[in-house]
Amino acid sequence: MKVVFHEDFYKVYALDPAAGAGRLEGIVDLIQNDSFYEIVEAIPAKKVDILRAHTDRHFLRVKDESLVFHTAMLAAGGAIQTADIAYTEKTASFGLIRPPGHHASRDSSWGFCYFNNIAVSLLFLVQKYRLRSIFLLDFDLHTGDGNINILETEEGVKVEILNPYSNNEEKYMQEIKNTLDSLSNIDVIIASAGFDNAQGDWGEVLSTESYNQIGKWMKEYSIKLCNGRRYALLEGGYNYSLLPRNFDRFCKGFG
Repeated sequence: MKVVFHEDFYKVYALDPAAGAGRLEGIVDLIQNDSFYEIVEAIPAKKVDILRAHTDRHFLRVKDESLVFHTAMLAAGGAIQTADIAYTEKTASFGLIRPPGHHASRDSSWGFCYFNNIAVSLLFLVQKYRLRSIFLLDFDLHTGDGNINILETEEGVKVEILNPYSNNEEKYMQEIKNTLDSLSNIDVIIASAGFDNAQGDWGEVLSTESYNQIGKWMKEYSIKLCNGRRYALLEGGYNYSLLPRNFDRFCKGFG
């Protein structure tokens, strides 16, 4: 499975948990020693890519912070690559990128986010391939308000977004399964893949095997509904020792 990454994502670009030193090294060590994965080097987004999802005013605000801006543009570009791989190759791909993005709205951002990587990548696909119907599963601990703000108001494309709400693992998983069962006429399936709802991380809800099951379901339904087109982008996840294992188990189900 292709994983989009760049060594610049190692850099500490801000003073927040998502930007912390050592957050991605364990995952990359795992990827480099497992033939299941293939690393693709991320390239930065262009301004036009960002402006599909954000206002020019928001773009300029982020641009004022040079190190944040470089990393955020690289993350958005990596997200576009991840989406394009999934769509053109009819397969699974994962954007191992940061900063996260699901709290970035059209003209604002918070929660360690700057540009909305999901929206930037999806609106790239919509323009290039004329997509009309998308399912987005956001299994981060926190509701992706930025995803909702941008994508549920986008004209010409239907985006169904699920942010499971239960703090009970069984009910959480059942909500995902019920929603997947209800889908039809989907062009691509996407995950805002935050791992901070893990047992041992901030949320204390999902086991490692639940992440594996989520990945399996997303694979199964993408094959059924959209020729296997599916991708995921990293959002939260702050237990650095646990993150590589949960990432791996999700990807082994997803890929």
